[in-house]
Amino acid sequence: MCFIVLAHRIHSRYRLVFASNRDEFYERPTAPVSFWDDAPQVLAGRDLKGGGTWMGMTRTGRFAALTNHRDLRNLKEDAPTRGALVADFLKSEQQPKAYLEALAPVADRYNGFNLLVGDVDALYSFSNGDPVIRKLPPGLYGLSNAVLDTPWPKVERGKERLRTWLQAEEIDEEALLDLLADTQKAPDEALPDTGIGHAWERLLSSIFIESKTYGTRASTIVLIDHDDHVTFIERAAGPEVQDADPQRFAFTIEPERVTSA
Repeated sequence: MCFIVLAHRIHSRYRLVFASNRDEFYERPTAPVSFWDDAPQVLAGRDLKGGGTWMGMTRTGRFAALTNHRDLRNLKEDAPTRGALVADFLKSEQQPKAYLEALAPVADRYNGFNLLVGDVDALYSFSNGDPVIRKLPPGLYGLSNAVLDTPWPKVERGKERLRTWLQAEEIDEEALLDLLADTQKAPDEALPDTGIGHAWERLLSSIFIESKTYGTRASTIVLIDHDDHVTFIERAAGPEVQDADPQRFAFTIEPERVTSA
């Protein structure tokens, strides 16, 4: 996952409006979003190489999403897969804050990551690039490959477009998918320097990424209304995908709730 914008408890109908792109090498094997056979409560795609996932949620309202924190100067060759951080939370019964508190002492074993975890009561953020556990107040947030709300051009553009749509009572799903399909690149003077060189910085500066070997593999929307009805939409992308219809899941969060700290 390399791009996320979300509105947390600021819309009149939806307590969560979430839109994201997962970017990855095309050759990395991936299973599309589904409820998992080995964890039937989990709805997520799956990285078939590492076994984890980049984002997902459960029937009981647990939610998690991950982006890489890009810093190739400090890359660890033997680090555990970051996708396990999402999968482990979704399969666990720990409260979000407790999960992050247990993760914090070992977070530096992983390559750079940004992690969002939450349940029906609260949403938290944590990054091993800025290791402070934050309970997010209601607001509009953006995340790419730096810490939460770092004002990279694509993050700011995505937040501004989402802010406009939040003024409507009903969220336009097609508009969110259009946002996630935005291929506009940032001007050179606005590019970050994360150690990957100018050509890659420019390639990765768009919300939707395309190249010969690497790009956006999935675009995902999650809407959760104040009555706990969930709409989960994912559209596959990449050179092997030809005009695939988005997959759509709808369910109501189960009533068993664990109160967050």
